[in-house]
Amino acid sequence: MSSPLIGVINLIGEPDALGPITSSRCLASVPFGARYRLIDFVLSGMVNSGISKVAVFTDANYRSLLDHLGSGRHWNLHLRESGLFVLPPVSPKSGDLYHFNHHCDFFLRSKEPFVAVTRGHVVCNVDFAAVLAFHEEKNADITIVCTKRRDPRPYTAPAVETDETSRVVSLTVSGGQSDSRLVSMEIYVLRKSLLLELARASQEAGPARLVHDGIAPMVGEWKVYAYRHNGYTGIIDSIEHYFLHNMDLLEPDVWNELFFHPGPIFTKIKDEPPTRFQAGAEVSRSLIANGCVIEGTVENSILFRGVRVHKKAVVRNSIVMQNGEIGESAVVDCAILDKEAKVQQGRHVCGTERRPLIVGKRQII
Repeated sequence: MSSPLIGVINLIGEPDALGPITSSRCLASVPFGARYRLIDFVLSGMVNSGISKVAVFTDANYRSLLDHLGSGRHWNLHLRESGLFVLPPVSPKSGDLYHFNHHCDFFLRSKEPFVAVTRGHVVCNVDFAAVLAFHEEKNADITIVCTKRRDPRPYTAPAVETDETSRVVSLTVSGGQSDSRLVSMEIYVLRKSLLLELARASQEAGPARLVHDGIAPMVGEWKVYAYRHNGYTGIIDSIEHYFLHNMDLLEPDVWNELFFHPGPIFTKIKDEPPTRFQAGAEVSRSLIANGCVIEGTVENSILFRGVRVHKKAVVRNSIVMQNGEIGESAVVDCAILDKEAKVQQGRHVCGTERRPLIVGKRQII
């Protein structure tokens, strides 16, 4: 059954906190978990919830995102009348409400009465149908999907405070890191008419942002409620969090919860041969995608498609993206290697868990 929700993945003004990893790609298209991209999680959640119309509002560096999304067929969104819509940016200095207003025809031509506005950098598996049911039960103007902060290190996500009925009494959007126990997952459900009203108002107010200028100032007047998501959540707003949440996937319970409940996470399918483990290879507690060739040692690491680990090489506590190569007798420890990076024979590349060393795309060490 088709959902009464339109899905909106809002990439306007996303945090740019991953340094060289986001120098040539937007945050939503950053590789994650051996074969996925960050956008796959909210997009799959929408599809699993019956949402058949999804718009992606792009900002900058979105070439790799377009390549990944294609026609939307990997998410079953290659439909004649609904499907996946990738909408280009309008002005680099305008807020997201300005972009929504510029593309208002997309909303006006849609029959669905509700909108779920999300970001593209939150790793989660959300049941949007359950969120909408909560929204209607509370007769809310806006519902914010929230999570309890499990990691002691603060996130940049908006901090949320509620009363005993889950009504939001405070929404702090400071732009800095918050240590609140309850944080927004940057998923907002509201009526389409209200979103368009906010978007039209932004024309007079100048550059305006949905959360900062639209929702936060109205918390005291509107019925804003917090829906608590109890599943695994990773907000990727720093190199430290990117590394931490990737490493969390090495826990079987986290993997099973995130990728299969309440529905599966989909991604672009690439046909690769099975990984080959050559004589002398030693692998423990690692996540390894197809197409790899392992001759050395891999411990507590995540390897994307096509990675080559040569003889006597050691990869430990690290992330190696697609087509990376670790030379003979080289050591990689607490590092993130971007696509097609190469560590030459005998070299040592080492960081720490709090500050992993980053090797840029196609860089040779």
